[in-house]
Amino acid sequence: MTVEYIHASKFGNGAKVAAAFREELARRGIAVNVHHVKDLKPAEIPGADLYVFSAPGRFGRPIKVVRRFLDGLQLPAGTRCAVLTTEMAPKPDKKTGRMPTEEEFCRFQHVRPIMRERLQARDLVEVAEEVVYVTEMKGPLEDGWEGKVAAFAARIAEEVGTGAARAS
Repeated sequence: MTVEYIHASKFGNGAKVAAAFREELARRGIAVNVHHVKDLKPAEIPGADLYVFSAPGRFGRPIKVVRRFLDGLQLPAGTRCAVLTTEMAPKPDKKTGRMPTEEEFCRFQHVRPIMRERLQARDLVEVAEEVVYVTEMKGPLEDGWEGKVAAFAARIAEEVGTGAARAS
């Protein structure tokens, strides 16, 4: 069983998340090949049981190189995938000190919905989604991010195992 993890990382946060994800799945006996999006062509992705696409958010959207990569994907319809993003953590309003509600935050943060839309346009099936927040533009990652990645990896391990059982 293999997982191909394709990510973008400008300040190293996405690379940290990818390394932690790979370690978590290795403990479960699942091989993860990690690639930076700039090192692959969308039409030449290796075969896998599941693909994880990871992108940082910039101005509420996935960075351009990831959007273009997802638009050029050539995977068979029904291919299973997951999304794991690194996005800016919600901040309190500077004037009132009030934290934005989930609804208010979602009005400006569209990283995962944009990625989901592009994957669905390619008839890929998303099986899991998670976000790891970055506290400042260049990091660090939020407290407890390792636990989020471990829980996400557990969901992926279950999905890969389920997919292998379906194929038998």
